[in-house]
Amino acid sequence: MTAPLYLPRGSAAEKADPVAVTPELAGWSYSGLRVIELAQGERRELRTGPAELAVLPLAGGCVVECDSHRFTLEGRDHPFARVTDFAYLPMDAEARISSPGGGRFALPSALAGRRLEPAYGPAGEVPVELRGAGQASRQLNNFLAPDAFPADRLVAVEVLTPGGNWSSYPPHKHDQQRPPEEAQLEEIYYFEIADAGPESRGGPGGRLVAPRSTRGFGFHHLYTADGEINLTETVADGDVVLIPRGYHGPSVAAPGYHMYYLNVLAGPAPQRTMAFCDDPAHGWVRASWAGQPVDPRLPLTGPGGSSR
Repeated sequence: MTAPLYLPRGSAAEKADPVAVTPELAGWSYSGLRVIELAQGERRELRTGPAELAVLPLAGGCVVECDSHRFTLEGRDHPFARVTDFAYLPMDAEARISSPGGGRFALPSALAGRRLEPAYGPAGEVPVELRGAGQASRQLNNFLAPDAFPADRLVAVEVLTPGGNWSSYPPHKHDQQRPPEEAQLEEIYYFEIADAGPESRGGPGGRLVAPRSTRGFGFHHLYTADGEINLTETVADGDVVLIPRGYHGPSVAAPGYHMYYLNVLAGPAPQRTMAFCDDPAHGWVRASWAGQPVDPRLPLTGPGGSSR
């Protein structure tokens, strides 16, 4: 049975894992995401099978062992604390993840067609991009973007949006195979929300008051030109949105709450790409950013944390 496009926290859980989105659950062919939580000293055995995946610390650090490789991931306290290091695991691999201090880890995945070597991604080499301007300013941590790190089909990036800002805007889509203008991609959005108090401004010297928020929220919009999909949902910490096709955006962070989301993308193209097309009704907004400053709260963080 195919899952609904909006999966509130807990609705995509599998046993102790708070998120377990497989291609079968989503009703598509390539993209997947699992979020696991390990207690102090706990260990998880993995078999990647036909999928390649990344081990991305959301909270805490871990040791990843695969083939003859052993990667120690320093991780972070929470997604707003710093840019994290990560590990890449290929298809047809057996791996072990252990966490001396416990933590929460995202495992974005994609059905793969070839096997690469296990690899480590240092935090200091993750490209950090500030995109947009004014209230459409946001930060991208492009850790598994096509030009940033090798993989077969898997693409994954993190987006941090300061409270009150609009992200994934203008609305855009990548659901047709018309390279290079637009890629055919299946996409997952996984959200976490943080309280942002008056002292939480990010950037040099800034800090976040709380790592996760049970009261914070935002909004996400997904629609198609034919009207078959028209979804506008209140999204909260731990929620997931599936995007099989259509224009997606904006993702709006409510004032007082910073928004994090992990994007997982994969598709049939032989070359990894994030090529997209704006909704022609709203694409003009990009030109309006000329001369506008980027939100001074950005970057919210970097490889050395928000006090770098």
